Amino acid sequence: MKRLNEAFMKKYPNITIDRVSQSFDDLQTTLRLALSGDDAPDVVEANNARSMMGQFVSAGQIIPLDPWADAYKWRDRYSDSILSYSSYSADATKFGEGSLYGLPQVGEVVGVFYAPSRLEEVGLQVPKTWDEFSDQLKTIKDAGKTPLMLGNVDKWPAFHLFGAVQAAHVPADQVRPLGFGNAGATWKSDENVAAAKQLQDWATSGYFNEGFNGVDYDSVWQSFAKGDGIYLIAGSWLAPDLMEAMGDDVAFMAPPMVGDKSATTGGTGLPFAITSSAKDPNVAAAYIDFITSDEAMQVLADTGNVPVNDAAKYAGGTKGVVADVLNVFTTVSKDGEILPYLDYATPTFDQTLGDALQQLMAGSMTPEAFLDALEADYSGFAK
Repeated sequence: MKRLNEAFMKKYPNITIDRVSQSFDDLQTTLRLALSGDDAPDVVEANNARSMMGQFVSAGQIIPLDPWADAYKWRDRYSDSILSYSSYSADATKFGEGSLYGLPQVGEVVGVFYAPSRLEEVGLQVPKTWDEFSDQLKTIKDAGKTPLMLGNVDKWPAFHLFGAVQAAHVPADQVRPLGFGNAGATWKSDENVAAAKQLQDWATSGYFNEGFNGVDYDSVWQSFAKGDGIYLIAGSWLAPDLMEAMGDDVAFMAPPMVGDKSATTGGTGLPFAITSSAKDPNVAAAYIDFITSDEAMQVLADTGNVPVNDAAKYAGGTKGVVADVLNVFTTVSKDGEILPYLDYATPTFDQTLGDALQQLMAGSMTPEAFLDALEADYSGFAK
């Protein structure tokens, strides 16, 4: 951001950017206060979720970007699936559709990390279909190796795992309203039962590392980096750390396809929004356009980020697993299906889903009871 801000001020010397940088956790707290104060910023990064951006939309604290989306042709530059993550109805009751309230710079996607040498050790090749991937887990287990690594004491890592499994069983047009918390869908479908059953079967068959519900996320991916396990289903943000630890012996792929399209959980970094207190919204919009331009995407790629637009175009300047991530994100976001993080659905869904997934994978909750718990939270909110 420093490079981009300096370039913007050089191009427009009459404008000064006073940037306040905060950690993700601090931003969650201070942004609410900043937007309700007398000296609110002109441009902010706001979490897409209903509990943040949704509340700012309903309170009128950020404004629709539609006029500038048309003027700057943002809808031509961005895929519809990416823009949906920053779209709300005016009253914020509908998420994923309506007016555009933010524009992101970077993308992220849940996929499968693996070490090619470890696959070779157990006599396997990279799977091309979901069934082939699932069948490999038994082969790996029988060879005395751990098929899947998971650290789920904080509960959210299983969200990403289940999202990948769900995408293999449930059509995208059924997942989206569930993930965005919009009315008209249901968790109690045969497809969701199949997804929940497969995840539970993997767990009860011993395909995960021992005690996965009681170990933390960081220690498990670090164990994977040191040689434990064959596959790690996780977010693309781990790529730089894994590459540093594993060198060329780590790769990243989208969850193997069902049919002719890749589908998986993913999304964007925090999108940039214009506050209702902005002194000159046109200047604010020009700034957002500048920091999301093609030139900005190159700067982002050069600094180790995943550009949200045409990421594969910048893969030539990278190598290894980082290049894999850029290619996978482009393929899924442009030609496949990027699906929302399931905890977006309701203000309490992160707790509901986290608790239920731990019980499902421990074998103490049936797939049907698991879906009943999710349905109760979702249907109580999406009316």
